[in-house]
Amino acid sequence: MDKQEIAEILDEIGTLLELKGENPFKCRAYHNASRTISTLTQDIKELVAQNRLREIKGIGEALSDKITELLETGRLGYYDDLKKSLPPGLLAMLNVQGLGPKKVKILFDKLKIRTITELQQAAAQHKVAALDGFGAKTEENILQGIESLKKHADRHLYPHAKTTADCILDIIKTQKGVIRCDIAGSLRRKKETIGDVDILVSAKPSAVKHIMNAFTTYSDVDKVIAQGETKSSILLKSSINCDLRVVNDEEYPFALAYFTGSKEHNVSMRSLAKKYGWSLNEYGFSKIGSEEKRGNVKRVINCKTEEDIFQALKLSFIPPELRENMGEIDSARTGNLPNLINNDDIRGTFHCHTNASDGINTMDEMAEAAQILGWEYLGIADHSKSAAYAGGLNNDKLKLQIKEIEKQNSTFKNFRLLSGTEVDILPDGSLDWNDDILKRLDFVVAAIHSKFKMTEVESTKRIIKAIKNKHVTMLGHPTGRLLLERDGYPVNMIDVINAAADYGKVIELNSHPMRFDLDWRYCKYAKEKRVIISINPDAHNIGGLNDVFNGVGIARKGWIEKTDVLNTMSLKNILNFLKRA
Repeated sequence: MDKQEIAEILDEIGTLLELKGENPFKCRAYHNASRTISTLTQDIKELVAQNRLREIKGIGEALSDKITELLETGRLGYYDDLKKSLPPGLLAMLNVQGLGPKKVKILFDKLKIRTITELQQAAAQHKVAALDGFGAKTEENILQGIESLKKHADRHLYPHAKTTADCILDIIKTQKGVIRCDIAGSLRRKKETIGDVDILVSAKPSAVKHIMNAFTTYSDVDKVIAQGETKSSILLKSSINCDLRVVNDEEYPFALAYFTGSKEHNVSMRSLAKKYGWSLNEYGFSKIGSEEKRGNVKRVINCKTEEDIFQALKLSFIPPELRENMGEIDSARTGNLPNLINNDDIRGTFHCHTNASDGINTMDEMAEAAQILGWEYLGIADHSKSAAYAGGLNNDKLKLQIKEIEKQNSTFKNFRLLSGTEVDILPDGSLDWNDDILKRLDFVVAAIHSKFKMTEVESTKRIIKAIKNKHVTMLGHPTGRLLLERDGYPVNMIDVINAAADYGKVIELNSHPMRFDLDWRYCKYAKEKRVIISINPDAHNIGGLNDVFNGVGIARKGWIEKTDVLNTMSLKNILNFLKRA
């Protein structure tokens, strides 16, 4: 069990205690311990082995014992007993937007609601609105939240699915007889949410049964849905479906291309092949009209790699991220595919939070983590004063933070902290800080955090007014969406991008896994309008800085190149850019 798994269990214990109505300080102790463990820079196994857990602030004897038990046995009796003491459906109810432990407890205590189904029935009968602290609006939001949950029930955030797939892939790679193996499907295309995981393997025929057994007996399997000679399917404990396909090595490049491309991309590829008199499927190229069943294909061209397939069709290699049938085939034919951004192009980032507002780590800790990543700069952007729920800074605290950053910068060599703010865009489009405050900062991220239910016209006007402010550097998470939880507020992104181009503003691609906002589908248009993109993690702890690299994947889907991105600039060029902005 690793530190992230331990942190998740500690956090869930805190939630379970809240559902039971335990002392708030006790509940908070578990939530705080969860955050502390998740951001540890030391090896937790070493800390346990050396009996040093209690040296960590907030980890007392009881928590130390529980963490040790989890690490050494993979289980925790206290946690198991807590779960048994409450209906399992209560935890699931917390996934409904707007429902926290306190409200779920009231629903259980007053109406004996144990499941989401029972909650939906009670809300439909207007029993929820009658409870103190709820009302008709809350009841309506609950019903909307349940519908949203149903809509996204079979979807998973990209990083969660990627971590799962990598673990399985690591096991498959070690099996005897495996020749090649890769992740395929929408996960390889780096879609923001994933339906299921597809893994493709080429192997010697004698090894197939052994490989399938290794797959279906993986430790995280909840249920084996099917097990066959060429394909097996499992349901993981995380509720992710995973398929494993095994092909011979001659078929492998064709199968990888077929099971990677979107349906529309694959249709276009087959249409192109027909112009050469060929049929193209997951088994190979064959003459049109010949037998196309597996094992009976008379190949007109042998391809050892995906690159060979594209070359046979007189196309440049199309990166997996672009295989969405959004013009990539025409561009590959004419040699006009973009030179996509890579992780190594990132030189720093903006929009990072510290414990001065709602972050977990100190500014010093965030700076150290950024330097470990090899970055040249890090932009600190804690919340402005209106965001009281997120510990927004008042004037005095922001001025003090600016001075602290100046002091810290005097100690760095080849690195710099940049002073910034995530300033709220108020309902009328004005900003939460006045110009006297804003002009003292190196950069300004303007973002909406309230009044989401304006009309599209009102929201668009609100944003455009904000980015007209001469001190605003960039627009943060432009639609405010939370993937699998909340749709973004209505906004005309084409008009916003046009305004950003007119006023020389940057648009953020917020790479927090629940946001990926700006949506990649608008990145290509922003690029055409020469609007610079900043790939920012919206990090609230040191681990969150790595979300930048998920954002790079999303940027690649949007045809973004190194020269289109603000934080691929060197420190010298960034400082010059911010002076001009």
